[in-house]
Amino acid sequence: MQTKTVLFIILAAVVALFLVLFQYYYKRKIKGKTTIVLSFLRFISIFGILLLLINPKFVKNNYEIVKTNLIFLVDNSSSIKKEETLVKSLLEKLTTNKALKDKFTIHKYAFGKEFSTLDSLSFLEQNTNISKALLTTENIYARTNSAVVLLTDGNQTIGQDYEHLKLKKDITIFPICIGDTTKYNDIRIEQINSNPYSFLNNQFPIEVLVNYDGTSQVNKTITISVDGKKEYQEKISFSKNNSSKTIATNLKALSVGVKSIEVHIEALEKEKNVVNNRKISFIEVIDETTKIGIVSSILHPDIGTLKKSIETNKQREVFILKPTTSLSELGKIDLFILYQPNSSFSSIYNYIKQKQVNSLTVTGVKTDWSFLNAIQKNIKVQDNYPIQEVIPKMNQTFSKFDISDFKSIDYPPLETNAGPIIFNDNSESLLKMVVKGVDIDNPLCVVLDNNVTKEVFWFGENIWKWRVQEYRNSKEFKNFDDFIGKIIIYLTSSKNKDRLNVDYKPVYQGNNNSKITATYFDESFTFDSNATILVTIQNKNKEKKIEIPMLLKQDFFEVDVSNLQPSDYTFTVSVKDKNYSKKGSFSIKNFNVEQQFLSSNYIKLQSLAYDSNGKLLFPNQVSELENTLLSNKAFVPVQKRTENIVPLVYFRILLGLIIGALTLEWFIRKYKGLM
Repeated sequence: MQTKTVLFIILAAVVALFLVLFQYYYKRKIKGKTTIVLSFLRFISIFGILLLLINPKFVKNNYEIVKTNLIFLVDNSSSIKKEETLVKSLLEKLTTNKALKDKFTIHKYAFGKEFSTLDSLSFLEQNTNISKALLTTENIYARTNSAVVLLTDGNQTIGQDYEHLKLKKDITIFPICIGDTTKYNDIRIEQINSNPYSFLNNQFPIEVLVNYDGTSQVNKTITISVDGKKEYQEKISFSKNNSSKTIATNLKALSVGVKSIEVHIEALEKEKNVVNNRKISFIEVIDETTKIGIVSSILHPDIGTLKKSIETNKQREVFILKPTTSLSELGKIDLFILYQPNSSFSSIYNYIKQKQVNSLTVTGVKTDWSFLNAIQKNIKVQDNYPIQEVIPKMNQTFSKFDISDFKSIDYPPLETNAGPIIFNDNSESLLKMVVKGVDIDNPLCVVLDNNVTKEVFWFGENIWKWRVQEYRNSKEFKNFDDFIGKIIIYLTSSKNKDRLNVDYKPVYQGNNNSKITATYFDESFTFDSNATILVTIQNKNKEKKIEIPMLLKQDFFEVDVSNLQPSDYTFTVSVKDKNYSKKGSFSIKNFNVEQQFLSSNYIKLQSLAYDSNGKLLFPNQVSELENTLLSNKAFVPVQKRTENIVPLVYFRILLGLIIGALTLEWFIRKYKGLM
């Protein structure tokens, strides 16, 4: 208690005594035992009230014995299934040891892909994440002294490499290495690296990492097959000092769909584990070719120039169409280029309006301006003007897409008979017209976007001359082709207006990360977290059909399908009470990475133990572990003192004493007739 507080208490006692003497003895002739009792009660009540106002604080010490935590982390993965009996007997022996129970507070956990309290052991987990188990233990038992007994084979399939974890100094790890420690000659496919997607008719890269454990020189053949068809083969050599090889090649995507890529390496003589000699990966080949239709009723070199320029990108395919082309053929087109439209284009324009397809209109001296003005409302062009030559001038403030790289130096003029042009507020000029060196208030190329469709209008023919001039200038067509390409990219990149979007993988390797996610937006395209999203999944053989609600995860919905058996599935994601749904299909392949291991990885466990001042042990050394835990002075229980500072106002007895003193004083005065 502080000196200042003690002085206040003394002062309170003096004040209380002064008030009592003044009230009961100053100028009073009645004295006796009653006065002494009443003055004492008054002193108690006044002094108690003043003490409550001062509110001194008292220190209260609590003492307890704190034991060291003894934490058992048990690998529950299928790679040690064959050692199930041994692991359970070791755990039983250690956790029921009376001496250990007296010295330690024992905790038990199991881990595979996830970390959980140990209720029972199944040894069916298909992934092992040792680093996550250690880091989670560190977070749970932070600021406490702990010893960790890690029962595992040391083979980790996912997560951060546990060998180099930097754990806190107050955690000591004692790994017990489970499984065969013998090193066998083994050759294996360690990893396959490839892109998840490829475009049709493109080449996609494949990279394969092959490792060899052995001392002799061997030559083995590696084979890469796509959907069972051999696409690549190479003979590679390994030795003790050359134990790892990376094979890189490019394969061609010849057809659309999910393709199975199987990599196989020849087995060694008398190799014990041949499961890891074969590995499968998957790639989805998609046809993202943009189909562009140039519609024209006349022959003109501009048409061939546009076709060549656009098709420099292999993901674009251009078709030359007549205005009378059937609707079935028009349905295959993603973007229309309307070259010098006239009245025969009526059906084309009606189709574009109905299907809301983007378009590029190129006009010239043979354009029917009356028809063009009548068939659409975005621009109006005055006709009956003479043919004139116009050269381009870049609009430096154009903002729809980047055109800063385009240079139109020495480009010859285009021909047009368009008069003044009026266009709506959603328009922006890309190029402006210059006639005889004079800037006129007319666009040569204008871009329109009404949030539903995009349109580009080009007022001038003989574009073919620009491409020829570009070759004269630079000996290549790149500058011109890139400019046309940017216009095409703008017109073919539509905004995603889907309120329901679903993301999933077409193939899942085993049950690892088998999840389907979805986002749903309301009418204002704001994420709707109150929606109820359901997934209906059915085996392709239609043997079983289940409906699962998706869980909200911040700004998306998710469902885990890891519990499904390996098979092919179709699914439908739907919004409850809304007319929105998306369908898809996926496959779960039978693959267990835990089967790739033959021996325990005691070297990494040794490193982990050394870094934490622990010790690597084997099942036959369990007695040594018990002795180490019992004799190590770092694990001695400690006495912990907890200091609690308690204000006087928390002492109810003082409040009761004040109330009792005032009450008793009132009754005595009433009884004696002193009121």
